[in-house]
Amino acid sequence: MGRYIAKRIGQMVLILFLISIFIFMLISFIPGDPVYAMLGEEVSPEMYAKVYHELNLDKPVIYRYFIWLGNALTGNFGQSTQFHMPTIELLAERMPVTLYFTFLSFFISIPVGVLLGVVSAVYRGKPIDTIVTLIANTTACLPQFWIGILLMYVFAMKLAWLPSFGFVWPWEDFGKSVQMTIMPLFCLAIGGISSIARQTRSSMLEVIRQDYIRTARSKGLKENKVIFIHALKNALIPVITLFGMRLGLLIGGSMFMETVFAIPGMGSLFVKAITSRDIPVVQACVLVTALIACLINLLTDILYAVVDPRIKFE
Repeated sequence: MGRYIAKRIGQMVLILFLISIFIFMLISFIPGDPVYAMLGEEVSPEMYAKVYHELNLDKPVIYRYFIWLGNALTGNFGQSTQFHMPTIELLAERMPVTLYFTFLSFFISIPVGVLLGVVSAVYRGKPIDTIVTLIANTTACLPQFWIGILLMYVFAMKLAWLPSFGFVWPWEDFGKSVQMTIMPLFCLAIGGISSIARQTRSSMLEVIRQDYIRTARSKGLKENKVIFIHALKNALIPVITLFGMRLGLLIGGSMFMETVFAIPGMGSLFVKAITSRDIPVVQACVLVTALIACLINLLTDILYAVVDPRIKFE
């Protein structure tokens, strides 16, 4: 196990290195002058020269990359030209908000999605299976931003039950925080619930036909124990892969939800940085998102052995 983890960490470092090269070169070769794009055409020559030098644009691109990489390894992603503050401080402010919504929706979608998938598989062909499958297939096809706009129109504009934008931490104002969290959290969780329910149903239908399930029932075990101990544990292997993919999608796709509801997270920061050509922030957001995705994949691989002891890592 130790050798496997060390190998996966080495692969993760290599992937991050390649991603850093790709994003740096991609931004460096975008047409146009980045200084004019960030500061406007009417910038003074003195300010232009200052920003041009701060971005190391007066140096070769390879040299600039290794300067940026060395600074990034120490947590120095440069100065944001839009917010006029260190990029690392911006990320420290915005990332907790994104992680809050991501993990909250993730830990809601897992039990709900797995439970719906199990119920749908156990009662296959019955009305509850039809209802769960229909709702899951429908919601899985709906774009996240469209669901957010629809919820905002109904519950914020028409019924005036919930606020349409903003974010407050629960320890600052619990009631207001719950109101501001309901719609964004629903947008993030609904896709996960539907995809996990569909995958769990498919895996459970395959497992409950196996001989060892019939053997467990013939021994007189209670149906709940057969389903949730013997069947579900073996059906979770392909579902765990979906867990990791879903968590990565939540972090990477938070920009849609945060933009719709004006939530000050890393996703909305990324969108603003792209539109304003804030190069240091764009590079930092991509690299941090890639790092989180790699860590999620590593944890997913390790979780396989926890769920299924038959899996051996060499």
